[in-house]
Amino acid sequence: MSSIKNIAVVGAAGTLGAPVLKAILDSGKFNVTVITRPVSKSTFPSEVNVIKAEYTSIDSLTSALKGQDAVVSTVGTDGFLGQSILIDAAIAAGVKRILPSEFGSDYSNAKAASLPVFGYKVAIRKHLEDKIAAGADITYTYVINSLFLDWGLDVGFLLDLKSAEPKLYNGGEYVFSTTTLASVGQAVVGVLSHPEETKNRSVFVQDLAISQKRVLELAQKVAPQKKWTPATVNLDDLEKWAYAKLAEGDHSLDVMYTFINVGVFQDGYGSRFEKLDNELLGITGKTEADVENLLKGVLGRS
Repeated sequence: MSSIKNIAVVGAAGTLGAPVLKAILDSGKFNVTVITRPVSKSTFPSEVNVIKAEYTSIDSLTSALKGQDAVVSTVGTDGFLGQSILIDAAIAAGVKRILPSEFGSDYSNAKAASLPVFGYKVAIRKHLEDKIAAGADITYTYVINSLFLDWGLDVGFLLDLKSAEPKLYNGGEYVFSTTTLASVGQAVVGVLSHPEETKNRSVFVQDLAISQKRVLELAQKVAPQKKWTPATVNLDDLEKWAYAKLAEGDHSLDVMYTFINVGVFQDGYGSRFEKLDNELLGITGKTEADVENLLKGVLGRS
């Protein structure tokens, strides 16, 4: 396909959206439009064209997407399923490439796809691929990066170092892929810069692969004065608990995050990537020294 020049970003003010937008702007390669809801108070750099549109209106989104070569969706949990309207609008507007809000697990892995927390994303994939199979003139790329490294440390999802007893799932031995938000942004730039090589497929990126146990060892290295007594948590037991709560109608964050824990910290769910697109997309990766620097920042704020 021809080169991509005009980019629309949806969800550009969020935890992921902001670094993705920054990476796109810093590349200097694209004309950038941000599409926001009419009620949004978010502000953006002066070089960004901001268009307000109703995310629930295909007509509003179609109008906003006219003239765009690609649309990047970084919407959060509350916007996942609504992307079906965004996809239909992108098709109607003549957009040639869409990057749905994936940016996590590999849903081509059957076990990962079966986890309830990922149901909306699996449904969006099906909607998009069904449209293409029916003749829609659009292409896609799914960016798969597993757990966000810096975010995971900041909020304690990867390892809660603010607790005296951080949880090590299944002993913390499993090695999983992980990627910083900035590197995810670079991956998006890489996709947009290589449209033909990334057409209608998943791309896999990581900064490094590491275990919870190793992260704790590095934390102890950079903060020897800290004392942690890790608690081992059995993920099979935790998964059974989550399904039981779900059967009771409990869709709380605790329940949904438990399913993410299962998908990231346990073997068989595809969270340790075997093949990477780092070189194609310009991802240089991180070292354990980089993790130590991230940990210094996290522990300095705790």
